[in-house]
Amino acid sequence: MKTWIKSVAAAIAALVLLGVAGLVLGVVLGERKMARLITVPVSKVDLRTDAAHLENGRYLFSTRGCADCHGANGAGKEVVAEAGTLVISPNITRGAGSATAHYATIDWVRTLRHGVKPDGTPVMVMPSEDYNRLTDDDTSAIISYARQLPPVDGQGAVIELPWLYKVQYGFGMIRDAAEKIDHALAPATPHVVAASVVHGAYVANSCISCHGANLSGGKIPGSPPDWPHAANLTPGKGSVMPRYATADAFKAMLRSGRRPDGSAVSPIMPFASLGEMTDVDVDALHAYLSSLPPRAAGQQ
Repeated sequence: MKTWIKSVAAAIAALVLLGVAGLVLGVVLGERKMARLITVPVSKVDLRTDAAHLENGRYLFSTRGCADCHGANGAGKEVVAEAGTLVISPNITRGAGSATAHYATIDWVRTLRHGVKPDGTPVMVMPSEDYNRLTDDDTSAIISYARQLPPVDGQGAVIELPWLYKVQYGFGMIRDAAEKIDHALAPATPHVVAASVVHGAYVANSCISCHGANLSGGKIPGSPPDWPHAANLTPGKGSVMPRYATADAFKAMLRSGRRPDGSAVSPIMPFASLGEMTDVDVDALHAYLSSLPPRAAGQQ
């Protein structure tokens, strides 16, 4: 019996050591992956400073998540500070501590569209996959607007991730934006901005980093454990869209942060930006979501 107990204990000890070794390996692989160098093709974008272009840039900056993470003034701010995760976005103005002070236009494009920093390493946490399909004109508008923001003092990015995140990242369970993006895909072509399915599909690109490429929702990869799952925006099982049968009901939720029954939607949703979207963008987004093929919640 004693021999049997010793054998079991030895087996358990071996499994524990193997598990620890696996975790250590995952952390090492994750840190190595964060430091990898990536070469991507970057298309040329011409910047403009005319009033209409800058106003479009201001609108996109305010409604597509830029202001949510970097602040309306672009100085950067604390984005996540919980469960061992600390994410402070960088100052992207020309003020002291700017992360973009020496960016050439191509550096802005590479970071925004491809999730790759000027030094060739991957951008962490920033959802560049949401911006990859922007047209050249809209990409130019966001960059043109950001570059003319008044200088504000700030700092570079602070990214402190828990060991479990690094393990999952190292073993490919969490992917950075540069891994998700098809870098060979040409930028989106211009289209008529209208309350149409076509324009709605374009607007919906800004939702994929949280709701998934198929918009069926589920656990947001790498998010703190107490964050709710992203909602299923397709008409499939577990969808939230039956609550918003009309574009007006959908619009009311985006602008109030509340469901039709009055209950509050998780503040993880970026209502500060969503509430500023035009009627045309919201109507188009609703039309597109209503046209999607059904997928069960979390089915990526």
